[in-house]
Amino acid sequence: MTYCCALRLDRGLVFMSDTRTNAGVDNISSCRKMFDWSDENAAITLLTAGNLATTQAVVSMIDERLKSPADRHPSILGQNSMFAVARMVGDLLRDEIARAGEGQMGADAGTFGATLILGGQVRGGVPRLFLIYPEGNFIEAGDDMPWFQSGETKYGRPILVRVFDPAMSFDAAVKLLMVSYDSTIKANLSVGLPLDLQIYEADSFETGRTLRIEADDAQYLSISNGWGDALRLAFDALPDVSV
Repeated sequence: MTYCCALRLDRGLVFMSDTRTNAGVDNISSCRKMFDWSDENAAITLLTAGNLATTQAVVSMIDERLKSPADRHPSILGQNSMFAVARMVGDLLRDEIARAGEGQMGADAGTFGATLILGGQVRGGVPRLFLIYPEGNFIEAGDDMPWFQSGETKYGRPILVRVFDPAMSFDAAVKLLMVSYDSTIKANLSVGLPLDLQIYEADSFETGRTLRIEADDAQYLSISNGWGDALRLAFDALPDVSV
């Protein structure tokens, strides 16, 4: 399992992903799940959750297309909108899942499944955020749904629902994500540090600030400990219940 999350702010996009992969409690390792590509006309970030072989194949196909002549294999950096990028990536994901499942008699339909969060900006448009399903179709973030999560989402969702504001600063958004991830990590062993963070500022057309948050990161530990203390104080301040 994993946990990936991306926020759509007024000033840009913020992405975070964990790095834990596991095939049982005795086979746990770390693997990067955040990838980005950019040129003078586009900046694109992808968060991957699901079957590791599937997601790595999709990322490799994106990289291979960037090396091929545009008239042979169009690349994600050659599209005229983020919608077109999302459609291309969705097609790659769907086709890879179908290819991996060929000849696998009795295999569960979800064995090779994966879900992707895609965000970025193409020159001439605004920053956009998409959630791409294993079938290759996708939905876009909007005012009513300003963030996307994938993987182990339930533990980190409540703080997003209560606190998220599209007008918040990048610093506040990162703090919010740290709390969301801390809550998830404490509740589920399949999500773990280190975390990868990326901030994309609207109209910059650069991949933006990136950071690897390790288990001993002073700012993360301060947020984690402070959030725990604040919750205990808030709980103690609530009126007692008579039973």
